[in-house]
Amino acid sequence: MIESQRLASTAVSQVLAGRNLNQVLQSLLPRHSLLTPQQRAAAQDMSYGTLRFYGQLRSILDLLLQKPIQDAAVRSLLLVALYQLQYSRSAEHAVVDHAVRAAETLKKPWAKGLVNAVLRNFLRQRISLLEQAAASEEGRYSHPQWWIEKLRRQYPDDWATQLEINNQHPPMTLRVNARVTSTEIYLDLLHQQGIEGQQVGENAILLDQPVSVDKLPGFGEGVSSVQDAGAQFAARLLDVADGMRVLDACAAPGGKAAHLLELARIELTALDSDPERLKKIEQTLQRLKLEAHCLTGNAARPDEWWDGKPFQRILADVPCSASGVVRRHPDIKWLRREVDITAFAAQQAEILDALWRVLGSGGKLLYATCSVFAEENQQQIAQFLVRHEDAQCLPLSLPAMKDGQLTPNLQHDGFFYALLLKA
Repeated sequence: MIESQRLASTAVSQVLAGRNLNQVLQSLLPRHSLLTPQQRAAAQDMSYGTLRFYGQLRSILDLLLQKPIQDAAVRSLLLVALYQLQYSRSAEHAVVDHAVRAAETLKKPWAKGLVNAVLRNFLRQRISLLEQAAASEEGRYSHPQWWIEKLRRQYPDDWATQLEINNQHPPMTLRVNARVTSTEIYLDLLHQQGIEGQQVGENAILLDQPVSVDKLPGFGEGVSSVQDAGAQFAARLLDVADGMRVLDACAAPGGKAAHLLELARIELTALDSDPERLKKIEQTLQRLKLEAHCLTGNAARPDEWWDGKPFQRILADVPCSASGVVRRHPDIKWLRREVDITAFAAQQAEILDALWRVLGSGGKLLYATCSVFAEENQQQIAQFLVRHEDAQCLPLSLPAMKDGQLTPNLQHDGFFYALLLKA
């Protein structure tokens, strides 16, 4: 546990200094080749969990300290240990003892007494401290105050529910490859392997419990993929048919591109601005035995990559705040700033205007985000329609969708969709 605590506290420190959690873990874990799989899993769980409940844990820690701790490593170690004491099944005495020893491995021997005292005080005063932390909205909901206020304005009926769902573990959903088998047959295969789930979409299976992909029957052969049920709506909403020329304009990591190819025999161009992320698309398509023209390019600069031949369908899954997927990426809550939403909206508008030029008459463009903020969604589309008289927004009807918006729930993450027809 000591090594896992130390790694998790290092990861949390780096995220709070502005780095992406996935990138931090991908950098940290390979440096510790002697870690057991259990230690790696524990370090990852502590990192994600501490950031998921950071607002509450920070409030509790501030109540326990007579003065702020300037040392980021020690502060993060305390946050990780508080997460364990409140949310893990680890023995309390072991968490405290190992955290004290972890302070020494971090070369902070001066902090051993402080760590011991703070954690034992939490155990003695737990109920009172939890109540005091919940007195502030950041402490109660573990989201930044600006985020809470924005949701309250835009979702007056269910803002608190969204915040609470954001702090839960994300569901694991599979997409069955329609070219290979049916959802019903694959459900039966899962059952034979002792894996239970339920169908929640035409090709979507929500698992009762997450499992490693190497336990999924036929995964390596392309029979199934992991993809959120909300994300699976994209390919079907785009309404592709055999022979169409289709562009996935911001394609990485390739899940939606692959789904399009599973639904119809199309001529697909998968575009992404990052060559490394483009490799992930190629790997995904290779596993699924699918083919597409994978191209490095900026969706906002079509003159640099477009061959001049119009597309009949375009998927514009644009960069966004990712405010609808914070269950999977809890660091987003603490890395995003309110001004970032304005910057994302400007980038989205630029991409939309550029892609509209390469869409043929009578073609359709599906605008998609994994955001729940109106500035990136309904407001973005309203402004686009003002700029483009030849654009019409087609009606969409999906379960639990309102004005194109899916909010996070127990079955899927948060997404927004708008289907635009070019007259």
